[in-house]
Amino acid sequence: MAAQVDCEFLVKKARDLVVEDPWAAKAWLITARTLYPTDFGIQYEMYMIERNAERTASAGRLLYDMFANFPDQPMVWREISVITAALRNDVQDKQTQFLRGLFETLPGRTQCEMLLKATEQCFNTLERAEMLLLLLRRFPDSVVQHGVSLGETLLEAENLDDQDSPVNCFRKLFVCDVLPLIINNPDVRLPANLLYQYLHKAAEFYIGYVTRSPSLENQHQGSQDTADIKSPTKRSTQKYIIEGLTEKSSLIMDPWDRLFEIMSIVAMRCDWQMDKANRNCGEILHRMKDLCRYINNFDDEGHRKYKHQVVYSTLLVFFKNAFQYVGSIQPSLFQASSPSSNQVPLILLDDLSNIYGDVDIDRGKHIHKRRKLGDGREKTLSSDDEECSGKGRSRHIIVNKIELPNSIDVLENFKLARESWELLHSQEALEKEFTRICMSWKTETWLWLRIFITDMIVYQGQYRKAINSLHQLGALQGAQQHVMNQGTLEQQRALIQMAACHFALGEYRMTCDKVLDVMCSVIPCTQDVVKVQEEIPKVKPRFRKVLDLKLLPCTSKAMMPYCLQLMLACFKLRAFTDIRDDLALGHVIVLLQLDWPRGENLFLKAVNKICQQGSFQYENFFNYVTKGGKIHLELLPNQGLLIKHHTVTRGITKGVKEDFRLAMERQVSRCGENLMVVLHRFCINEKIILLQTLM
Repeated sequence: MAAQVDCEFLVKKARDLVVEDPWAAKAWLITARTLYPTDFGIQYEMYMIERNAERTASAGRLLYDMFANFPDQPMVWREISVITAALRNDVQDKQTQFLRGLFETLPGRTQCEMLLKATEQCFNTLERAEMLLLLLRRFPDSVVQHGVSLGETLLEAENLDDQDSPVNCFRKLFVCDVLPLIINNPDVRLPANLLYQYLHKAAEFYIGYVTRSPSLENQHQGSQDTADIKSPTKRSTQKYIIEGLTEKSSLIMDPWDRLFEIMSIVAMRCDWQMDKANRNCGEILHRMKDLCRYINNFDDEGHRKYKHQVVYSTLLVFFKNAFQYVGSIQPSLFQASSPSSNQVPLILLDDLSNIYGDVDIDRGKHIHKRRKLGDGREKTLSSDDEECSGKGRSRHIIVNKIELPNSIDVLENFKLARESWELLHSQEALEKEFTRICMSWKTETWLWLRIFITDMIVYQGQYRKAINSLHQLGALQGAQQHVMNQGTLEQQRALIQMAACHFALGEYRMTCDKVLDVMCSVIPCTQDVVKVQEEIPKVKPRFRKVLDLKLLPCTSKAMMPYCLQLMLACFKLRAFTDIRDDLALGHVIVLLQLDWPRGENLFLKAVNKICQQGSFQYENFFNYVTKGGKIHLELLPNQGLLIKHHTVTRGITKGVKEDFRLAMERQVSRCGENLMVVLHRFCINEKIILLQTLM
């Protein structure tokens, strides 16, 4: 008891002298340590003096002595935890650098032993894993002993913690930190099936990471509030997710490059056919196409090995390019998009630039074509059958480079993703493996992927399948409404694409129905629509066997004209048939105002048809036709005659077309009402009669 009192006195005496005379304080402690070599308090006080004075070497020696002689003292482990935290921290402040330097003064064997024992002191899975990871990084020889077991511990912890997403703290530590140490160490022997499993986990994480929603942080913050009450472990997990996955300082740099690097190492260790490193996506896909040609010539083991090579290589090319395509046409879906980007979504649609040309009556007939089958029977072809029979044809996509400056790269992304998809479905074995992976990742819930698949199907001309895909897209949008927070825009996007698909199938009433739904939800642009000079296809339309497509901005300013063009295309097919249909002809005249004078020839064709009929009855003519000068038309209930102000029969005379055109131009100069507002009112007010016309 007396000895304890003496020790405390000596320590107190030294502590009092530290500020005034540090060397005297140190002398008192040396004396005390000589008298009482087994007293922890004396050695700890000596350590704190050296530590506070930032004397790295002497503090390191004292820490080593305490670790060797007093391994059970809590204060020793508290100090070690502070030092190891500094080792794990990326901060470069003065105190952190001092603690790292202090640790470096310890013998290597002591460092390793200290980290191992520090790991044993951790009860939280994440802290324990980070501590062990620190050991693996500083002592590569320990990877053989501890690497795989650490990886398995993290994957098991992910399952036990019931994580909803692969983008979580456990998977991040495993994929970004532990896995590269394991697979890059030649002394770690791993079977091929385990390497494929690890590649699978890495791909799922990185793809989930780059495609995560902008609302991820808010979702995790909300779940953290609940976890604070339920479980400290869950709280720690959520804290790591927020700090590790959303802060700028902790963002994963070049995730796609990291993923392809992991695949490259797995390829080498699994003896894949790799003749060139660092291939780009186009080269990888070309190589996989070549490999597919003779993959069935290998024995079972070889077939299995190269099947994995084709599936995983092509799969990564597919997801990367599909993501980059969707990220370019709808960047707001992803957290990784630039916050300053104000780009509106773009929609892939059939190009309607030729609707003002001659009436293509044959387009309405292609649905009724019949093909002779082998047994002599006939099969009715749908539009899908027509397009699929020409599968592989290239379709030109028109892009406004002002709206999409990187259009060349975007179209290349779309091409590579589409070709990758086709390759993955070219053989039953490949498709089965790809489907298995997609099911395990629950890709059916990925909204962005459904957008790409829909666009791909539209490109292929499989419009019936595209409509089904759009219905699935709508269901996903409804389920993720709270995440998207832009429901109206998404609904309009799906409706207009669905309308275009119905039109391609010759289902004109359904086309009009979807178009009118869109028109009910948009606000007409009060400014004049700017006519952008579009890229003109190099091949003349009459020589093209398939229609061009275009990427259209999802704005009222762009969508309204397209919707009106769709309606015009539907009604003109009925208006110019042999059967008289004044309603359809009247609708055409109203809609031709949209892009005057591009529709002038079609308008003159309508005038000629009216003249041939001898009469015309359309009660809404003066309500919605604003382009035209002093053209006095009287719509008589009983006769429905078309009357020009001074004669009924003038319509068949030589100069009436020119007179009518000049009069229309005079009307344009005097008309102050916004045309888009007029046409929008036409669609809203006349919705019932418009649909009845197409019955």
